[in-house]
Amino acid sequence: MAVEVATLRQEVTELLQELIRIDTTNPPGNETRAAELLRDYLEDAGVSCELYAKIPERANLVARIPGRGDGPTLLFLSHTDVVLADASEWSADPFGGELRDGEVWGRGALDMKGQVAAEAVAIASLAREGFEPAGDLIFCATADEEVGAGFGAAWLCEAHGDAVRCDYLINEGSGDRVELGGNAYYLCSVSEKMSAPFRLRVHGRSGHASMPGIADNALVKAAPLIEALGAHKPEQQLIPEVEALIETVTGVRPTSPDEVLAQARGVAPLLAEMVEPLLSMTLSPTMANASQKRNVIPATCDVTVDSRLLPGMTTNEQQEIVRGILGDGDYELTSLEAHGGTRSEMRTPLWDAVSAWVETADPGAKPAPICVAGFTDSHWFREAFGTVAYGFFPSRAMPIETAARLIHSADERVPVEDLELGVSFLRHAAQSLLSS
Repeated sequence: MAVEVATLRQEVTELLQELIRIDTTNPPGNETRAAELLRDYLEDAGVSCELYAKIPERANLVARIPGRGDGPTLLFLSHTDVVLADASEWSADPFGGELRDGEVWGRGALDMKGQVAAEAVAIASLAREGFEPAGDLIFCATADEEVGAGFGAAWLCEAHGDAVRCDYLINEGSGDRVELGGNAYYLCSVSEKMSAPFRLRVHGRSGHASMPGIADNALVKAAPLIEALGAHKPEQQLIPEVEALIETVTGVRPTSPDEVLAQARGVAPLLAEMVEPLLSMTLSPTMANASQKRNVIPATCDVTVDSRLLPGMTTNEQQEIVRGILGDGDYELTSLEAHGGTRSEMRTPLWDAVSAWVETADPGAKPAPICVAGFTDSHWFREAFGTVAYGFFPSRAMPIETAARLIHSADERVPVEDLELGVSFLRHAAQSLLSS
């Protein structure tokens, strides 16, 4: 058994190094090369694979161990595209896949080629062992998660739903081990906020900048509206995931948002930082665009506002609140997208699998539910198939604060110990859910 564990550790490390060395910066993505690498690796282990691509350069891999047909279907979800890396900011080649002091360095090591490699190794190793699941075990490595231009998970669920339909799904989003109040917890995301950015377009009247009195400067008119949005304190709400998190950590179920923050601060500053954005909608003006010439007063000013909504909240509710903040005026609001905002039940066989693994891998630790402040591709599967989807890829060698600073940043890296831990959990989840 020890030999097998060592072999899997080396296997996942080397596969991640190969994946990092394939530049899948999105845009343009070019994820097909990564999908082909995974296909070749998995087919060598006896796993059947298919590539699905809206355009040839941007393939999604779907691999499968077929089930007997008398059990649920479990899908390991991941994405192969990565964000831009500026080599001048790095201490190593961002696409070198260097192994240094027990960590694999490179763009995507944490987000999320490390999990891609672990999922691939988990299903490959099970296939080599002759694993015969009750229901299908699927591994899906998608394109285009970082931009969402219609080549990845959303397109797969719509165009090839039969290939990725699943009862349970494990994805990115959480899994960090945190110390809170002297006890250890592994965070497991069961829901996510909705990404709902919008454009605020302020209208004025153009004119020559040398004669400002005869114009109506839209940029100047936008300034107090931006300030109002930035200063607004949204009404707080208590969502089930935060209630469950606080009760897990403190033993006391909170009854109000104020009580949540008081309890969280009493445990640890980290807990308060985690739950505060999960108590309300957020509004963050991030971009402004007005005149394209120095000497022309702009007739319009477009302000882009990043906004995240609590699960269940709608963009109509969001815009009603925003109009209340801004009051009457010569402006218009346009929703730019509305993705996410979905949740899964917390009492499920998949939760039981997470809990059992935590108790075995780290005696005394407990799983703790959380809502993701951003969003992931899990929501496409929840919406399309009613899938129970959790974000859980366990990590304990790298502190959560360190990982948060490295994702989408320079010197991104992942400990080999955490890759091995991820493979262990994924194998356990498949055997727990599909062995009956």
